[in-house]
Amino acid sequence: MSWRAMKKCGNPEHPYCTQWVLPGELACSSGHAQPAPAPAPVELPQHAAPRSHLHISGFDPRAAGGRQAIKVELRGMPSGAQAAVTMELKSALFEGGASRHAYERNLHGGWRPQFVEFNARGKEHGQYRIEAELHCSEAGRVARRWVCTLIVLVPRPDASLGEIHNAFLATHKNVRISADDASIARISAQAGGGSFDIGVDARNGSIARLDLDARSGQVTVGYSSIAWDEDLIEIEVPAEPAHHPHPGIAGCLSNAPGGTLPRHMRIFALRECVLGRFESLDPEADVLLRHYGQEGPEEGGLTRRLSARHAVIRHTGAGFEIEDVSRYGLLLDGAPPGKHQPVQLRLGMTIELSASIRGIVMLKVGALPPGGVILLRTDGGAHDECFYIVEPEHHPGLLLTGHPALPAAASLPVVFHHNGGLWRVDAASGQQSAIDAGHCLNVR
Repeated sequence: MSWRAMKKCGNPEHPYCTQWVLPGELACSSGHAQPAPAPAPVELPQHAAPRSHLHISGFDPRAAGGRQAIKVELRGMPSGAQAAVTMELKSALFEGGASRHAYERNLHGGWRPQFVEFNARGKEHGQYRIEAELHCSEAGRVARRWVCTLIVLVPRPDASLGEIHNAFLATHKNVRISADDASIARISAQAGGGSFDIGVDARNGSIARLDLDARSGQVTVGYSSIAWDEDLIEIEVPAEPAHHPHPGIAGCLSNAPGGTLPRHMRIFALRECVLGRFESLDPEADVLLRHYGQEGPEEGGLTRRLSARHAVIRHTGAGFEIEDVSRYGLLLDGAPPGKHQPVQLRLGMTIELSASIRGIVMLKVGALPPGGVILLRTDGGAHDECFYIVEPEHHPGLLLTGHPALPAAASLPVVFHHNGGLWRVDAASGQQSAIDAGHCLNVR
């Protein structure tokens, strides 16, 4: 036994004894009893905390240039998470640029999987990001929030199956290869010094194979679908902000008469905003329109040739679109879009209500500020009013200036809806102030 294992006498009644004692001896050579050794500490097994992540499966590279339906499972969520989690996806692969889904916890503590569909036909080949944000709410506000980014490959039309899989494996560290309806699953690796985190599954009847032999200089793979995990990163949710002093989803800013700006800027914070005929009792629209004749606005006459619900402007992931839902028709840049055919709003686009009689109400897209659209009147009501439609509960962040605008709308302030009410941004200082309906605004 090594001399380093020996220790001096430890009898507390003989502190000056210098005799050496071997491990396990009950007394030193002078006969002094040695204290019993302290019990070794017991190390309890450490259980790693569950890893919150999305498990994506069913991605079929053979159909990557067409329609896809991938399965997205929510796994490893903390036990304290609410029983319902909302997932919002944003990508150029989705129609409208966004997709929304809701997870629900089952009785066994798991989460009902969601299926995400998209069509890559006609898309330029390459890698596409899917930005995912998950959140759960409590008492009407977001309580917890998680984010991650998925990468989906859209291959060249002439790409081989091996090239598609090699490109995919090059961008994913945690890869699971699965073959539904399979009876054979094989993985072989005879050479190479790297580390892999790859799983191979085969079920019910076909073949899944992965060959990692580096002697040929290539990795050969063959399988029918790909699955992988994406870790969720929890983002701190800021404390609940103070309520808006004048909560609401609609308001009106008034400019000084006789100026170059419209007298009234009517603001609406709605995801779907209906344009329709002015009615003093029980109107069906949000933006109430009247024809302007020689004597000013008319409640009868040509105004009656507007439908109560004439058009709908709605916010999408790619901006704002307009849809004709009327009886009398709609003209966009002089051409009818067709009933119930949404069309993306563009800067400078003219909107004419109706198609059967020209000149009843004429509008133009004057500006596209962040999260909003400004409609200018180009008819007899041009000096009286314009309309500002914004996405509800959307703060534009730092994108407060430099948005596309026509000269007639360049001087109008940026307006947004946040914390339950409307705000405007001073163009010179960037200061934000709450809007009260009927407040007289001097934008100069």
